[in-house]
Amino acid sequence: MWSFKFKIKFMKKLISLSVVLCYFISSVFAQPVQNGMPRFMRWLDNTQLVLNMKRGDDATSKNYIYNVVSKQYSIAPADAVPTEKAVIVKNGDLYLKENGAELQLTFDKSEEKNPTLSPDGNYVGYTKNNNLFTLSLLTKKEVAITNDGATGILNGYASWVYFEEIFGRATQYRAFWWSPDSKYISFMRFDERKVPMFPIYNSEGQHGFVEETRYPKAGDSNPTVKIGWTSPNGGAITWADFNEAEDQYFGWPIWNPNNNSMWLSWMDRGQNNLKIHELDMNTGSKKTVYAEYQKTWIDLGDKNGGRINFIPNNKGYIAQSDASGWNQLYMYDMEGKLQYPITTGKFTVLGIRQIDEKNKTIYFTARGIENSARIDLYAIGFDGKNQRRLTVGEFNNAQVYLAPDGKHFVSVYSNIQTPTTIAVIQTQKKSVDVLGTATPANDVSSQLAKTELIRIKSADGLFELPALVTWPKNMDPNKKYPLLVSIYGGPNAGTVMDSWSSNPMKENWAEEGLIQVAFDHRASGHFGKEGVNYMYRNLGYWEMQDYMTMAKWFIANGQADPTKIAITGFSYGGYMSCYALTYGSSVFTHAMAGGSVTTWELYDSHYTERFMDTPAENPEGYKSGNVMTHIKNFKGVLQLVHGTMDDNVHMQNSIQLLSALQDQGKQVEFMLYPGGRHGWGGAKGKHFTDLKNQFIYKHLLEKAMPASK
Repeated sequence: MWSFKFKIKFMKKLISLSVVLCYFISSVFAQPVQNGMPRFMRWLDNTQLVLNMKRGDDATSKNYIYNVVSKQYSIAPADAVPTEKAVIVKNGDLYLKENGAELQLTFDKSEEKNPTLSPDGNYVGYTKNNNLFTLSLLTKKEVAITNDGATGILNGYASWVYFEEIFGRATQYRAFWWSPDSKYISFMRFDERKVPMFPIYNSEGQHGFVEETRYPKAGDSNPTVKIGWTSPNGGAITWADFNEAEDQYFGWPIWNPNNNSMWLSWMDRGQNNLKIHELDMNTGSKKTVYAEYQKTWIDLGDKNGGRINFIPNNKGYIAQSDASGWNQLYMYDMEGKLQYPITTGKFTVLGIRQIDEKNKTIYFTARGIENSARIDLYAIGFDGKNQRRLTVGEFNNAQVYLAPDGKHFVSVYSNIQTPTTIAVIQTQKKSVDVLGTATPANDVSSQLAKTELIRIKSADGLFELPALVTWPKNMDPNKKYPLLVSIYGGPNAGTVMDSWSSNPMKENWAEEGLIQVAFDHRASGHFGKEGVNYMYRNLGYWEMQDYMTMAKWFIANGQADPTKIAITGFSYGGYMSCYALTYGSSVFTHAMAGGSVTTWELYDSHYTERFMDTPAENPEGYKSGNVMTHIKNFKGVLQLVHGTMDDNVHMQNSIQLLSALQDQGKQVEFMLYPGGRHGWGGAKGKHFTDLKNQFIYKHLLEKAMPASK
């Protein structure tokens, strides 16, 4: 899905870019970039990198090579950013793109999906008609790896809940993988025939039609899954030694490049027992090489940069785990025996960026050592000693790209006061070589509305909760202002970061007299898994407790008008916005909710049960988190919006809420977006933006929306 205080404590004053450069940097070689910020492409070697940029009299962006030692630019040759051959789908068939030419590979009526080249470039794997195929680029021969694909039987193509919650939308339903040596193509086979079918109505045409999706809601049957592999030339399939009838989940496979073996994550349906097995590619037998248990839950999806990172030559692996309450690094041998923790402390490791086996050094990014709202790059020895910060200043380093030898890295950084900047940083001397910024040099930041990151103490006194606030321009100390809270909510899904952000709409609302804030609650990620665990079996409650506390602080200390406390969000944010006018209606007065979950029984099994367990196991938690449970407390003004063909958060959620509100005699503003999925663009996207703007002008600013808006 998707992925405060009675007394204020301001964060340490942010240091401006010029001060940081004077204080931290031994030498600066800023290169003039007249036409915007360069875009990092790749490192060519330890001292040369490729940037895409406009420079001097360039009319269009070009690729330049920048030497970090000489500080000189040169035009990059065509092969500096090689165009690799690729296989694409066009008009339902496959085409090979290579050296500027296209060659058609398939000529049938069935649509091929997810073409993926083998690592050696000799084969392409793809699916069609729910079966997995390979095609040799040398012989142009097509091989059917499977032939039992049918309605409800998917080979190499993921069932919906795996696509949405485990593999991620970027995979486009792909569920097959090449081994590093290209000798095997592996795949998952899904049997979703026992998964309930959810109908989605499309109103187009004279009669409309129904789109059906196998969608397991909380407590429903999941698809059964098994994983197998074979030669790209076909032949017998070896199946991994799992019982497909068990209620279980499998993660995205991990390949050990040292010996081409597959490591596969397994988890029980309760999602608190994780095992990683090494699979024997000859027999399909498995050996457990990692095991973890938590009382709450474990994230199966590897979204934090790699749970397992192999050390070259099978000398061990480094695992990430948040079992301690904070995501940290641990050294294991290849048999799965824990050797020792590498990192420790109350901070969150985000991911390993590079492993230098020769110098026994690990480069990793983390948040919370300096500041939970900023990302920094660190180095540490294999033995857990000599941990050191490599980034400089008080910035959020959103993107980091290390040179092969780790002696330099490119950072794209900013903070609330400093526009996004790209620079090369030397890791030992911490010298900073600024390559460009996202704004012109004559930009006057003082003309922008004042934005700051503050911390507000939670009602129970346990947390300093972060809030990002943009104040109205020319505030009158004797006046109260409407407060607009933009949130997402949810476990480990915070949005408050110390990053540069400026746009015309934000400035417009500041001119109009709106206090704009983003809130992050205790389970948003700022306080590690320790904080996130508060949400176990209790979605909605702690977020709203913290949001109410933070809103009350702005009423008491920030000139917020208690009659105009508005909240807005989409998806999980829509859920929180609906919850705010029912459970949280003693504080919140207005809400704009889009694509909203309204009761967790209606959302999918894997996401919901991770935190809530099943409805049968946790009836009180589901009752508490149900917006309709608190419908008698509803008051205020609600704008409710949904796409009619939302296949993620079904429109059923909004319909059930509308029915409950109507039964209570409550009025709401409701808008449908025909054909809209979980979000929409184009003319309907503009209409949605106008709808929200009209709501703000009418109810919060109490004036007509200007025609130009």
